[in-house]
Amino acid sequence: MEDNKRTEIGELGEFGLIDHLNKSIKIKNTSTFKGIGDDAAVIEAGDHVKVVTTDLLLEGVHFDLAYAPLQHVGFKAVAVNVSDIAAMNAIPKQITVSIALSNRFSVEAVDALYSGINAASEHYNVDVVGGDTTASRSGLVISITAIGEAKKEELSYRSGAKTNDIICATGDLGGALVGLQILEREKQVFMANPDMKPDLDKYTFVTARQLKPDARMDIIHELRELGVVPTSMLDISDGLASELFHICKASNVGVTIYEDKLPIDKQTYDTAVELGLDPITCVLNGGEDYELLFTIDQKDFEKLEKHADIHFIGHTTKPDNGKNLVTKSGTVVELKAQGWKHF
Repeated sequence: MEDNKRTEIGELGEFGLIDHLNKSIKIKNTSTFKGIGDDAAVIEAGDHVKVVTTDLLLEGVHFDLAYAPLQHVGFKAVAVNVSDIAAMNAIPKQITVSIALSNRFSVEAVDALYSGINAASEHYNVDVVGGDTTASRSGLVISITAIGEAKKEELSYRSGAKTNDIICATGDLGGALVGLQILEREKQVFMANPDMKPDLDKYTFVTARQLKPDARMDIIHELRELGVVPTSMLDISDGLASELFHICKASNVGVTIYEDKLPIDKQTYDTAVELGLDPITCVLNGGEDYELLFTIDQKDFEKLEKHADIHFIGHTTKPDNGKNLVTKSGTVVELKAQGWKHF
C-alpha cells in the first residue's frame, strides 16, 4: 500500500506555505509586473501601476468581539490593507469589502461595522467600490481588497536594500502586543466575575494600539514631499524582527540594529514590565503595530534626520554578517524572529 505522507501546515508556517503554493503559480500576463512575494501585487496600468493587496480578518483569530467594538473592527480591517499599500510607497484609491455573517448579527450590528469601514475610508480618502456578502457558520469574517496607485519609480519593494543602507522605523513598537495582553487579562477577569468592571483607564494608549491601529499614510506623503524613495520597505504586522528577516531574504543583506535606538512608548514599556514581559522582546516580536520599516540610501539621511517620528535603528550589512542586535551594554546577539505564527 502506498504510504501517503501528511505534512502539517504548521511545519511550514505562513510564509513557508506561501512559498510552497507559489511554486505552482505561473504568471501568464505581461501586465503582471510583480506577483506574490511583497506586501502587494503590482499591475501595469499605462503610465503608472496599480498596487493590489488583500487581507482576511476572522473572528476568534484576528479579533475578539468580547472587547473589540464592531466600529473598531471595521476601521482596523481597512487600515491593515491600506498599510500594505503604504508599504509599497503607493497611494490607496479604492477598496472592496466582503463579509460573512452568522445569524447572531443584526442589521444594526452590520451598520456599526460599516460605520468603522466608512470612517476609515474617509480617513484614508479611499472609495468603497464593491464586495460580497454571504452567510457564515462561525462568526464574522471580513475580507478587504485595497487598490493603490504609483509611478514605477516611486515604488519600494522588499528587495531593494543595499549594504550600508540606513534602517528606519516609524512611530513606536510593541504597543499592540501589550494592549492585547491587557485586553485578554481583563476579559478573563470579567469571565470569572461579570460584576467586575474592566480596569482599562490607565492603558488607553496600548489598548488603542491594538484595537484601532492607523496605517502610516502620513509618512508616505511626507516622503513624497521630501523626494525620498526608500530602497526597501514593508509594514510591521508580524513583528520588527520578522520583517527585518523579510528584507534580508529579499534583498540578500544582513542587518545590525541597536537596542537603544528602538522606539517604544513609555506606557508600552511600563505596562510590559507590569505584565512580566521584556519590553524589548515586545518591540522585536510583537505584531500588529502597522508602522513602517524601511531602508534609505545614506545620501537621504539629511532629509529625514530631524523627523520626529522616523527613528534610525540600524544599518544593513553584507549577508554573511548575519542578523544582529547590539544591546545597550554593547553586546552583539543574534536576532531571532519569533513574531505572530498563523498556523
